[in-house]
This record gives sequence, structure tokens and C-alpha cells, in this order.
Amino acid sequence: MAAALVFQIILWIWFLGCVITWRAGRYLLVEGMGVRSAEFVMLCLYTAGMAAGLFLRPAGKWILLGILAAWFVVQFFCHWYYTVFGAGAKKIRGYNECFRDTVRLFPMREDRLIPDMYHIVLHLLILLNIVLLLLA
Repeated sequence: MAAALVFQIILWIWFLGCVITWRAGRYLLVEGMGVRSAEFVMLCLYTAGMAAGLFLRPAGKWILLGILAAWFVVQFFCHWYYTVFGAGAKKIRGYNECFRDTVRLFPMREDRLIPDMYHIVLHLLILLNIVLLLLA
């Protein structure tokens, strides 16, 4: 399905921002962590999953789906778990400090972890790719 591939590429480009910094004018979307980071490892895994999805049919689809599902679970427990169930003051302070200069759809709070715009879009793209693969 062509739409699935298009959104896989969009997700790849969007997530590249975790390795190299993405800015939109004076706005910081995400500060890249470089090639010596867990984000780069995840980008490599996702790239391998995309290649498997393209060249190892039909098993490649399930490899890519497994990578996306695992990635979504990790992202949930790094971000949304604390948004939904709460986090300690130290965790919230650290998160807010790390993402203090990024674009936000919702303001930071001292009592709840609120993901920035980059991560909200990232998580929606991961979820959309999972759905598209399941429908393909």
C-alpha cells in the first residue's frame, strides 16, 4: 500500500530530528542527540524494519510491525505513562528541563508531565504507521 510507505518515510524524516536537531525558523522542534545515542539505534532499527518491509515480503511486514509496536511501547512508558498516571517532582523537572525550549501545544506543568509537540506528532505517526501496516 503506497500510503503506508509514504507515512513510513514521513516518520523516518520526523524521527531523524532526534539524531540531528530540527528547527523551524527560531522554533526548536527537537534537539538531536547525535549518532552515539539510543535514538540513533532506534532510527537504525526502524530503517532496517522498513527495508525488511519492502524487500522481505510478507515476513518483512511483521518485522516492521514488531519494531513499531516495541517503539510505541517504549515511547508510551517514556512519555504518556507519566502524563496519565503522574510522575514524581524530580522526573517532571528533568523532563521539563530537557524539553524547555521545544515547541509546545500545551504548556508545561509542574505537577504533570506534558509531552511537547514533537513527541506528540512522533507518537501519532508511530501509531498511524502501525494501523496502516495492519490494514495493508
